[in-house]
Amino acid sequence: MTKDMMAKALSEFIASKDVERMTLAEYKAFGNDVPVKDYLLRRAFGSWNRVMSVMKARYPISLAPVVEPKVKAKATPKAAKKAKKEVKEDE
Repeated sequence: MTKDMMAKALSEFIASKDVERMTLAEYKAFGNDVPVKDYLLRRAFGSWNRVMSVMKARYPISLAPVVEPKVKAKATPKAAKKAKKEVKEDE
């Protein structure tokens, strides 16, 4: 497995977990579910920080922003008009 293949596999794995960056301890916590063992990554790139910087440069992770739907409040303007009409009729 080449360095480029390792970086791509790591990028896809981290993107599937919905995070942009992962520490070595977090990566090790996944156990055998990871695509490339951590010691192979560190051996190829030198350190975990270098692994993350190369991955970010070659295959950046772009998480889609979560867009919340807008809710319109329709009842408040009508309620104010209704209250004014009732006050005028009472006088």
